[in-house]
Amino acid sequence: MVVSRDKTPTAQETFAQMAQAAGLRGRLLVTVGLLILVRLGVYIPVPGVDLGRFQAEIANTPLIGFLDVFSGGGISVLGIFALGILPYINASIIMQLLTAALPSLENLQKNEGEAGRRKISQITRYVALVWSALQSTMLTTWIQSYADNPGPIFFAETVLAFTAGSMFVMWLSELITERGIGNGASLLIFVNIVAVLPTILGNTVEFAQQGGRDAIAGSVILLLSFLLMIVGIVFVQEGTRRIPIISARRQVGKRLYRERTNYLPLRLNQGGVMPIIFASAVLFLPASLAQFTQGREGFVGQLHQVLVPVSNAIRMDSSTPWIYVLVFFSLILFFSYFYSSLIVNPVDMSQNLKKMGSSIPGIRPGKATSEYLEKVINRLTFLGAAFLSVVATVPAAVESALGIQTLRGLGATSLLILVGVAIDTAKQIQTYVISQRYEGMVKK
Repeated sequence: MVVSRDKTPTAQETFAQMAQAAGLRGRLLVTVGLLILVRLGVYIPVPGVDLGRFQAEIANTPLIGFLDVFSGGGISVLGIFALGILPYINASIIMQLLTAALPSLENLQKNEGEAGRRKISQITRYVALVWSALQSTMLTTWIQSYADNPGPIFFAETVLAFTAGSMFVMWLSELITERGIGNGASLLIFVNIVAVLPTILGNTVEFAQQGGRDAIAGSVILLLSFLLMIVGIVFVQEGTRRIPIISARRQVGKRLYRERTNYLPLRLNQGGVMPIIFASAVLFLPASLAQFTQGREGFVGQLHQVLVPVSNAIRMDSSTPWIYVLVFFSLILFFSYFYSSLIVNPVDMSQNLKKMGSSIPGIRPGKATSEYLEKVINRLTFLGAAFLSVVATVPAAVESALGIQTLRGLGATSLLILVGVAIDTAKQIQTYVISQRYEGMVKK
């Protein structure tokens, strides 16, 4: 992999191109317009539901607060876009798992080229439709007790509204990816998180004003901890291990190409934000199930009695916070290795290097190269998991120590998504600026 040494565009050049270049300006306008359309759909409520009673019920549900941040408040207001892009993301994760497990899908992805990737994308859409219908059914079953006129008609209409809204959001995300700037699904989650920030910050400011000096000092400390986490996330998200690669000399016609030394970049955090999302969902699950099974009889009541001590033990504000940290770190470590194994395959990388006539200095091609790459990837994955654990536990520990409960699920996962999407989108804009620069040089 050859890394470009071209000069990075300055902020002045970037903004000038965004205003003057018709292609880039058009893509930005398409992106902004579609994102605004999605945000408007979030606030179109499903009719026939007592929102006041529903919002009072979910106020103390940790899992709903966690999901509500990613839906931009759509779940709490029960908008037609309440599910948002989450079913499509779940479908993408399922397809990644199936691609690694089923040889036919793996062959489509690796050997069929663009046609194979289009077919996998189409299968992903069908999986997203099924997953969206399933999640819509579960959500409608839950909110039916808050409906003004519950019954089969309300159930069918609400399931159809949620499913259609999710599919429409998926289509808009693909339009953003194709005709706009950045990855559509990632930008939708980014905008949803940003949309709830004013409410969260307003609640925090109100808490600081009502709580006196201690609350103000706690809010400032919490803000500083978040800023430090953002700086750390930027460094680690951009951190790579550069493995040198030597390309063999080759002759094309009468021209002899000399040996070239490039490098293979391996990211420190291969799984991105996915390990911490999975770990957070598993941690929230016992508390949410305990709340849903409260007051029931029979087997469900016995299950509630088991879930209560488990959910109390794995909370940061419990009497044993070290259990929370240990369980969270173990889950993040497990999902980091699991997701890294799906994304990076040392054997495939070794075979690709061998096909290109490249090798790592001091390492024999073939099995020795794959073993070396596997060892490096395992070390990087452990370091990345340790970093994710620190990012995940420090804000939660500060919130618990200061007694601030106004963030409503905004934490390490949200920070990682915000920073990661912002960096990727900025890089894509810079790529367009560089392409415009070269077009101008060719015209001259």
